Amino acid sequence: MSTIRPKILVITGYGINCEEETAKCFNWVGGEAEIIHINDLIEGKSASTSSAKKLSNYQIVAFPGGFSYGDDTGSGNALANKIRNNLKEDLLTYLKEDKLVIGICNGMQIMANLGLIPATDMKYGERQSALMRNVHVTLECRWIHVKNISKKCIWTREIDMMHLPVSHGEGNFYVEPATLEKMKTNDQIVFKFVNEDGTPANNKFPANPNGAMEDITGVCDPSGRIFALMPHPERFNSWTNEDGWELKKEQMIREQNFTPGKILTFPTEGDGLKILRNGVEYFK
Repeated sequence: MSTIRPKILVITGYGINCEEETAKCFNWVGGEAEIIHINDLIEGKSASTSSAKKLSNYQIVAFPGGFSYGDDTGSGNALANKIRNNLKEDLLTYLKEDKLVIGICNGMQIMANLGLIPATDMKYGERQSALMRNVHVTLECRWIHVKNISKKCIWTREIDMMHLPVSHGEGNFYVEPATLEKMKTNDQIVFKFVNEDGTPANNKFPANPNGAMEDITGVCDPSGRIFALMPHPERFNSWTNEDGWELKKEQMIREQNFTPGKILTFPTEGDGLKILRNGVEYFK
């Protein structure tokens, strides 16, 4: 396998708070991540020096979680407008190349505002979806189960179910019915909330924590290269991050028939790294 380390741009700005974890996780799975402020990207657009920060220098762009600009004008809206007003053409050019984009939580909200997802009929830059306020009008911070139903999405290859944390106040995914049907036809629905046993959440709380239509919490564009999700894979980077890991450890001790002096083996990585690794290995 090639030792190429794809370059990853992790965008940061006022209110973003998950850039460090996102960058570190990409590095752990073989990428070369760089955290860059949105203002530096805008400045680099017209700069001619080799050190200028430009979208075109990276194979992957990541919009991490947080509360960009305090979500004062709606979740992800202010940063999306800043990108649209300053980097729209550069971004649309980037999307046409064989490169990847991922948006996590606030990143998904930004991507929806920018029209990067679902982009049905190849209408990139045209807003087609919304992340509305959670139906219980509260910040939902809990662990949930999701199921991958897409064969197209590059980021979720060989993934079936995942246990991931969510932390958002506006994750209620919505598109118009006609757009939803196109997404189904084009295999653009990626993650759905499910119960622990994998059965559909059927829009019931807490399995579906925000009321998203048809339990949708992860979608991709028509190419499968551009992916956005509300759960936080970067927060499940270590096995001991997971809710309930202590019980699982005790079960593994019993399964390995522990006796004094015996060396036991336990997992190290968290399942969330699988998503980011798929992105990195796309370029290997």
